[in-house]
Amino acid sequence: MPETDPRTPDPFNHDAGRAPARGDQTGTATDRDTGLPSAGSADPSTETGLPVGAGSRAAGTHGAHSKSGPSKGAKDGKTHGPVYLWVKEVLTVVAIAVVLSFLIKTFLFRAFYIPSESMVSTLDVNDRIFVNLLVPEPFALERGDVVVFKDTKGWLVPSPEKADGPFTWVQDGLTFVGLLPDNSEQHLVKRVIGLPGDHVVCCDAGGKLTINGTAVDETYVNPAEVPDIRNFDVVVPDGKIWVMGDNRNHSADSRAHQDSNGGFIDIPDIEGKAAVIAWPLNRLTALGNYPDVFRNVPAPAGK
Repeated sequence: MPETDPRTPDPFNHDAGRAPARGDQTGTATDRDTGLPSAGSADPSTETGLPVGAGSRAAGTHGAHSKSGPSKGAKDGKTHGPVYLWVKEVLTVVAIAVVLSFLIKTFLFRAFYIPSESMVSTLDVNDRIFVNLLVPEPFALERGDVVVFKDTKGWLVPSPEKADGPFTWVQDGLTFVGLLPDNSEQHLVKRVIGLPGDHVVCCDAGGKLTINGTAVDETYVNPAEVPDIRNFDVVVPDGKIWVMGDNRNHSADSRAHQDSNGGFIDIPDIEGKAAVIAWPLNRLTALGNYPDVFRNVPAPAGK
């Protein structure tokens, strides 16, 4: 038995660097006998399962892509510069503002201009107010509410038609969408004194207004003047209200129009309840209905 078994590794690595004998090249002989390429000459494309030339075509494709020019995003960036993007953003904001304003003006609030002194000192001439369109429906009217209503009873002198200017259509459009207040001067603003069924009388022995037999201390009346006494005694019909201005000596209200519909205003003619003075800014304030004034007024007889 030889000292060293051929299958035992040489501890001194005497065979290092020596080419293997022909008989030891088992794997190569097997490859050659089977017709398969040797490991040293294997085609990478064959090993990876790609067809011959696939690698070169892939490289060619990459090259063609790089020559095809800038991407769509890059083209858009060159075609639409910063000015275009700024204008687009501004137009988008304006369009959204117009739509929101129209929806608000149609369903929630509407702006009105005050042209007269009939509601001084609550409202001054040239005030701009926002009117809550949810009153009288779905929210009910209350005594003391300041309301804006359409002049369907002919209380106002018909205003002459104004000549159209070059930008009249712009003003009309902005008013329509709610960005400008209605200054057509065909609406009135007064305070609700009597609701349907109320018995309103002026005046008692102390010169005070009474509602359903109870005198009220009208703290909202213009304190700069003592109101003139105009006697009346009315019961408000269903579907109507009795209104009076806070500036009693300068208000052509229900008292002055008893020969027309009894001086009453039809509830369907009411545009809404004045909620806030929006302009000028130094008069920015919410408008109340003085609940303390009417707190002790009883319900109408039979209600």
